[in-house]
Amino acid sequence: MTELLLVPSPLLGPAAWAPVADLLGARVADPAGATTPEEVVAAVVAAAAGMRDLVLVPHSNAGLYAPLLAERLGARATVYVDAALAGAGSDTALAPPRFLEILEGLADDDGLLPPWTQWWDDVSELFPDEASRALVEAGQPRLPLSYFTARVAVPAAWAERPCGYLAFGDTYADEVAFALAQGWPLTVLAGQHLHPLVAPADVAAAIEELATRA
Repeated sequence: MTELLLVPSPLLGPAAWAPVADLLGARVADPAGATTPEEVVAAVVAAAAGMRDLVLVPHSNAGLYAPLLAERLGARATVYVDAALAGAGSDTALAPPRFLEILEGLADDDGLLPPWTQWWDDVSELFPDEASRALVEAGQPRLPLSYFTARVAVPAAWAERPCGYLAFGDTYADEVAFALAQGWPLTVLAGQHLHPLVAPADVAAAIEELATRA
């Protein structure tokens, strides 16, 4: 029987996956306390202990880790959910150069970044209600800027493994185009980046379908 491992962005924490996890009966990795890529990978690998016929389901920044995690865990497939994708080289950056410049302006004197929801002027429209926002914000870490200057190893031919892509709107248009070019199963739902909190039933159904198709 296929088992789903939902992998949250290290910037958000597992609360962003909670409603979908409840519907799917899925396990959620928790990278709390991780401040380096190596620690994030170790946390996800630990969360997968005992799982069989594993399907990885990374969201957002966690997508950059998925090729390495899929190889280490022998994942049956990966379903990317509004997620960043690794590049074509042997490793990939955790932030593109232009975005890294923005983050450098947000870091305090100790090199710590504010929680993710404080990076933007207004994120209230991403959440269905204040309660869900409070849960996510309670679990958000303050990552060091050095996290985003690190790189994650990328196995060769990772995009040839069984994969699917679930997008919410066109935020990840380049990633959607890549998925189409690779022939991955693709589903696009009208929504924003935290759609798993807004419409968990729709997202859960789409993940199950893509996992089967992939």
